Amino acid sequence: MSEAPDLLFAYGTLMRGLPLHHLIERRAEFLGGGSMNGRLVDLGGYPGALPDRVATVRGEVYRLLCAELLAALDAAEGPEFFRRLTPVSLDDGREMQAWVYWFTRRASRAVPIPDGDYRRHVTAHSWSRERPAPLSREGIRWPRRVLPI
Repeated sequence: MSEAPDLLFAYGTLMRGLPLHHLIERRAEFLGGGSMNGRLVDLGGYPGALPDRVATVRGEVYRLLCAELLAALDAAEGPEFFRRLTPVSLDDGREMQAWVYWFTRRASRAVPIPDGDYRRHVTAHSWSRERPAPLSREGIRWPRRVLPI
């Protein structure tokens, strides 16, 4: 397993087509889909990853192109997330260490995402009874709720 502190594993709104992707767009190179051990929960507009040795979280792996990006992401994620180097597996079988933002608070009111795939979860759920949520360039619906940036 190679240790690469310039890699980021995104499992939620930082992924392509989701609301906060603009924070890493043109500042990070998409390497591919991947997974890590952990449990994913819906916190009401964005997900949180919790440690779990059995469950799997799906996401995307990026190579960070500028050193300042991690500090900006730390500020955007806020105090309820902690960044830690974590083993991740790319879909092509490569294993490496990437930065992951772990949820640090109690998740007792969070909605479990059983398959660990936030993109699928967001696509499968209607977030507005009045009218459908807007579509991203990639056809993904996301919540209308304002997200912290």
